[in-house]
Amino acid sequence: MRLALSLLWLVWCGALHAQDGTQPAVRLLVQSSPLAGYRHAQAAQVWTLLRVGDRLQLAREPDNPHDANAVRVLWQGRKLGYVPRAENAALAWALDRGESLQARISVLREHRNGRRRMEFEVSME
Repeated sequence: MRLALSLLWLVWCGALHAQDGTQPAVRLLVQSSPLAGYRHAQAAQVWTLLRVGDRLQLAREPDNPHDANAVRVLWQGRKLGYVPRAENAALAWALDRGESLQARISVLREHRNGRRRMEFEVSME
């Protein structure tokens, strides 16, 4: 709930920038998350190509049969996995309203547990 309220505040601030014609000068971190679903997507196939700082795309999957708030994480058009279910509600809400969210890889590490191999950050500008 706190994240959702923070996101609402950020959206409101973004609207203020749009009204006065200025460009936002601050990148605000919305959340940092591990990648969920590593084993079930293409992350393992492109692992050696990924770099910290690489841009990611977030895409909604409102018809996902397992999670109505599903947010897919893509790298160069390839599905790496998902935003974890416990952390995706505010992002789904923002994406459904057309908010521009930026995502990037923040951590890459060798680990046998796929959920610990990669982390990403989501921000608003």
